[in-house]
Amino acid sequence: MRKTVYLDNSATTRVLPEVAAVMRGALEDTFGNPSSLHRLGLEAERLQQAARRVLAATCGAREEEIFFTSGGTEANNLALKGAARRRVRRGRHLVTTKVEHASVLQACRALAAEGFTVTFLEVDSRGLVDPEQVAAALRPDTILISVMHVNNEVGAIQPVAEIGRLLKAKNSELLFHVDAVQSLGKLPVCPVGWRADLVSFSAHKIHGPKGVGALYCREGLELEPLFHGGGQEKAVRPGTENVPGIAGLAAAVRLAAEHREENIRTITALRQRLLNGLLTELPGAVCNGSSDAAPYIASVTFPAVKGEVLLHALEERGIYVSTGSACHSRRPEPSHVLLAMGMPEKAIASTLRFSLSAENTVEEIDYTLEQLVEVLAYLRRF
Repeated sequence: MRKTVYLDNSATTRVLPEVAAVMRGALEDTFGNPSSLHRLGLEAERLQQAARRVLAATCGAREEEIFFTSGGTEANNLALKGAARRRVRRGRHLVTTKVEHASVLQACRALAAEGFTVTFLEVDSRGLVDPEQVAAALRPDTILISVMHVNNEVGAIQPVAEIGRLLKAKNSELLFHVDAVQSLGKLPVCPVGWRADLVSFSAHKIHGPKGVGALYCREGLELEPLFHGGGQEKAVRPGTENVPGIAGLAAAVRLAAEHREENIRTITALRQRLLNGLLTELPGAVCNGSSDAAPYIASVTFPAVKGEVLLHALEERGIYVSTGSACHSRRPEPSHVLLAMGMPEKAIASTLRFSLSAENTVEEIDYTLEQLVEVLAYLRRF
């Protein structure tokens, strides 16, 4: 029987059995509409509110500051478009970086089409933005700054706390948004400590279900809704709530929080074993990004080999990796993240992303290294 090694956890993760069980209960038993006034509706509402408390407690927020969405993409769009459109009379300038997730970059470009101006900041060869550079980009008409916490392709951990401190020191009215989709449940997430007004989350990066996420929105901050309907989520995000998904998000967050330190130790050791093995067995391999990147992501370039060819060769041996962000995996364009880091297109085309979870094992890493050596030796003969 062929071994299966899943190393694409930044794209999505396997739903944990405990999470699936919670969702099944919500689907089969607590199936009422949380807006209904009868018992089944009230039970669904209580389940939803309990989930809101879990997420709020995890990130040090108030319950009323958590709004459920269909995922990280919607949360990012709601944060950026909702805040910019509501504050348009105060200014039309936005600041972000060139390495953000597509949902942030495209939302900013959509706002630019509406008449806003966007400054896209450069990053260094590690994928990091300089906080002073962010502060220097501010203008009298700047209203919103968006910087991700953990980059989904190279694992760069942006200094969001330092950025938030500088921004608020410059102007306490500036809004600061942080995309924390890749860090929730994996690294400490603290909107208040970051001085962030808006923070985006997603469930399926932490062994929760796809199609559900959340947005932290600082109390007192008003957003323009993306669409209109009923009064759900204080009319900020109308539409009947995905109660099973929300329950699954809470279960995944709770489990991740309970095991975070243990998971970090496990994943750090696995990543180091992977990188040590690559450097020992494949001297030409290059690890991209910072040495203190998030422990669960490793971007590696294998010179003279097409990343897509290597990906499929590994897949034939039961190993699943990616060439970068899943949002761009079917497009021919090179990674915008690696381009922004100054990598030549030829090297980008030879790059794979290995993203780990605590479900991975030492045996899987060793098997991956063994297969990489064999596959690369074969491919480089041609």
